[in-house]
Amino acid sequence: MLNIGVILGSVRQGRNAEAVANWVYDFAANRKDQDVNYELVDLADYNLPLLGAAVPEAQQKESETAIQAWSEKMASFDGYIFVVPEYNHSVGGAIKNALDYLKPEVANKAAGMVGYGSLGGTRAHENLRLIFGELQVADVQTAVTFSLMTDFENFSVFKPADYHAANANGMLDQVIAWSGALKTVREKVTVNA
Repeated sequence: MLNIGVILGSVRQGRNAEAVANWVYDFAANRKDQDVNYELVDLADYNLPLLGAAVPEAQQKESETAIQAWSEKMASFDGYIFVVPEYNHSVGGAIKNALDYLKPEVANKAAGMVGYGSLGGTRAHENLRLIFGELQVADVQTAVTFSLMTDFENFSVFKPADYHAANANGMLDQVIAWSGALKTVREKVTVNA
């Protein structure tokens, strides 16, 4: 059984990411992939402090608990689908900060990307590819890109065009294949450790 996390990578108030992530999760779950379990993970559920910033003493226990919970949740997956908006030609600060807390939890795992923005989040995807390289995450080629101008009514009501299904299927096929292959790599590394 492969466990794939659909990571809702925005914490912004009034975010469009929730509708997009729910669409991705429902699309994936309705494929009826054998031996694949999908789970939606909302970054907003983890109140992660800014990495390296001083945390007031009264909040330290809560911060440590959030960091540990994030680490354990991300470690529990064999692969990921990151749903990210594009902010200022890059990923948002919240997902970058969250990824900075990880390395062994995500190493030798696969990731697909779903983005949205004026150009479908493609620049955020390119930024994620650089981050994934350092984290030893194998990102797949096919991505899903939703345009704020054509896939959202009034830039806020998510109404994706039907043609996105082909890219979503391709991305999911690649994430599943790579997640399965990399699971054997992780098992071999564990045996040799």
